[in-house]
Amino acid sequence: MGKSYQRGWVVSRGKKWYGYFRKTVFDPTTNQQKGDVISVVLGLKSQMKASEAREVLEREVTKQTGHSGPNSARVMNDSSVTFGWFVRNRFFPLKEAHWKEETAKVKKLLIQRDLIDPFDKTPLGNLDKFTLQVHLNNLAKTSSKDRVLQIRAYLRDIFAEAVDHDFLVKDPARKVTVPTQLRDTDRTTLTWWQLRGALSKLNLRDRILLELDMTNALRPGELFALRWQCFSHTECTMQLVETVYKGKIRPWGKTRKSLGSVHVPKELADDLWLWKQRCPNPSPDAFIFPNKKGGFMDSNNYRNRVLHGLAQELELPKLTFQVIRRTIATLAQKKGTVKDIQGVLRHSRIATTTDVYMQEIPESVQKTVDAISAELRLLPNLEEVTRGTSVLLPNATKLKSGVSASS
Repeated sequence: MGKSYQRGWVVSRGKKWYGYFRKTVFDPTTNQQKGDVISVVLGLKSQMKASEAREVLEREVTKQTGHSGPNSARVMNDSSVTFGWFVRNRFFPLKEAHWKEETAKVKKLLIQRDLIDPFDKTPLGNLDKFTLQVHLNNLAKTSSKDRVLQIRAYLRDIFAEAVDHDFLVKDPARKVTVPTQLRDTDRTTLTWWQLRGALSKLNLRDRILLELDMTNALRPGELFALRWQCFSHTECTMQLVETVYKGKIRPWGKTRKSLGSVHVPKELADDLWLWKQRCPNPSPDAFIFPNKKGGFMDSNNYRNRVLHGLAQELELPKLTFQVIRRTIATLAQKKGTVKDIQGVLRHSRIATTTDVYMQEIPESVQKTVDAISAELRLLPNLEEVTRGTSVLLPNATKLKSGVSASS
């Protein structure tokens, strides 16, 4: 049965969705234009719903005709276009060229859940600052700070594009602000004792794996992509040349500074060499820490199977790869400079190192306060006192003679 819509109609036939729309074409026999019905296969019914098939048809109509229906001048450049249609058919196509494949999936899922689902059928012109601000305020009650900041950024980007393409005259998201009351992001860090305790509970492979991760603050995607050809025992180095993400190997890292050579301490390099003699496959292309089938391990599986078990056994507040990176960034404050720590974490921006990863150490703060107090309580040197108060002598003289210091 066919369903008629302004921008064509969709028909379910057999296992597939078919779309039809009217298009003006040139007839060479009559040398005149004529109306014709164009048919396109939209996809399998098992892979898309009717609403998704209609969206595919809209994109096809736009591609072939340059507009999406007989009222294209009004529909395509008018605020009556719905929020969902604009994001799917204008915003996403513009951004996909700048997003990596895996990144695009995550961004689209987040935008779908927090923006498209609540505003899908709402016309762009009906969304004002008040509506968007209330939505963001409500999101802040249940979501993390980072997620709220992301959604605010997406809102601004989407509506800026809508104005830029003449769908809107005024940008309602321009002055939408981040709510003051935000849920605290996880800032869990551990101590050296807790890290050592975790390492002491592991077998040879897992201890080396986790010590390498701790020593160089590796991301799990970097850690599980390591192959034996990346390791040099004589030079005590490890080359980061690829990463694992969502079941795929990628020849790039999270940032431009992610990949490259990292130093491996001599003792740890010796342990890695020992593991190479015992591992199932020491060939150059083999993964250093493979799964049972010889492929790369899944970080989520390892976190649930090993790290969570350690946290429970040792009664740690939390143990994840992110907690480890944050812990190393924090504890390393006493081992090197801020630039050194940035180098260990391989951050492109030092603000990421200091503002996101490095946390204050309460004991260190207390020692700083104690040091300040100790300086203030030192017995003054007479010469320093004289030199320090010489500027105040005129006022002091006036005060002794009963004259106000302010006169």
